[in-house]
Amino acid sequence: MAAPADRPRRVRVQRDGPLLIEGPVEVVDEHGEVTVSDRFEVAICTCRRSRLYPWCDTSHRRRERRTGTASDEGGRT
Repeated sequence: MAAPADRPRRVRVQRDGPLLIEGPVEVVDEHGEVTVSDRFEVAICTCRRSRLYPWCDTSHRRRERRTGTASDEGGRT
C-alpha cells in the first residue's frame, strides 16, 4: 500500500493515548506480521493493553489510579 505522493501522512500524538494516523495504513509488528486498515484515520495503541493490538480499544482509559496516599490527600507526616 503506497502513500499518496502529494503530501506526507499526518500523525497526531496524544498524552496517555494512542497515535492517531491518517489512513489507510499498513502496520508491521516486531515479528514482521502486517496488519492493514483502510479507514480514514486509525488509532495505534501505545500502552499495549489493547485486546485488538496494534489497534487501540481505549483500554488505556480503564487504568486504575492510586488513591489514599498522603501526597494525594495533601497530608504531611
